[in-house]
Amino acid sequence: MLRAMRPDEWPAVAQLIHASTNAWYRKNRGFDVFTSGPESCLLFCQTYEALDPGCCVVAEDTSGRLMGSCFYHPRETHVSLGIMNVDADFAGRGVASRLLKFITDLADREGKPVRLVSSAMNLDSFSLYTRAGFVPRGAFADMQIPVEIAATLAPPQRRLRAATARDAAAMADLEFDLCHIRRTRDFAHFIENRQGIWRTIVAENDAGAIDGFLVSVADASLTKLVPGVMRDDDVAAALIADQLRHHAAAGLAPVFLIPLDRPALQRHMYAWGGRNLEIHFAQVRGAFSPFAGVAMPTFMPETA
Repeated sequence: MLRAMRPDEWPAVAQLIHASTNAWYRKNRGFDVFTSGPESCLLFCQTYEALDPGCCVVAEDTSGRLMGSCFYHPRETHVSLGIMNVDADFAGRGVASRLLKFITDLADREGKPVRLVSSAMNLDSFSLYTRAGFVPRGAFADMQIPVEIAATLAPPQRRLRAATARDAAAMADLEFDLCHIRRTRDFAHFIENRQGIWRTIVAENDAGAIDGFLVSVADASLTKLVPGVMRDDDVAAALIADQLRHHAAAGLAPVFLIPLDRPALQRHMYAWGGRNLEIHFAQVRGAFSPFAGVAMPTFMPETA
């Protein structure tokens, strides 16, 4: 049976995310993704439910045991597919396909495309999505720069500042202009930062307009630079450097996604000591317009 997640099930869903993700990667890749305890995965429930209350579908068996879960995010221009997990005991029984169909059916009723970010390492999930009609529309290198190097990066020669509440609409407009999607509520959530884990900075041009932004998250379960949208590579490098310097002061080395169609930006990151960790794909089911500028997508909360 499929139904909405209940608020009292947050710990159970966090446990499911933690156990199923680590089980797959341990079996197929030899390492754990989540190195802290299951409680660290409560971040997914906290963030997703703050943005889109009631938008997590779970599958349960006849005994009431949770077989799987999937978050989803209705946006102005699309539906975003969030993190999906299936208990290892129920693998191969079609649970993921049923969860995915629930969300694609919802999007079809609203006449919207569905977007997601998927790991190239996990070919099981990649195959699930491509069988359902998703098409890879962008490829991204997951990169990381050592803390000791990030701490020495020169201050960016750009006008950067912390985002304020009035910037959310302008950030959404910039992303719509360059990536053709809109998610104003996400940016307002990052800037408000009730959880105390988000940092949002913007780059202004000489006219005072926003030419780029980059959000970061630092929590027990993940430290990443996402999402970000920039008009060009120079703006992207400035925002990345600022975020890396900030987190290096706390001894953190965030992971971030660089589009593979921006080779000059990649070379810039290599010059800073960056190394590749993984590859991710932006996949879309339905209408799609190519990215312009630099798009650094996010998988928490997901939007490709």
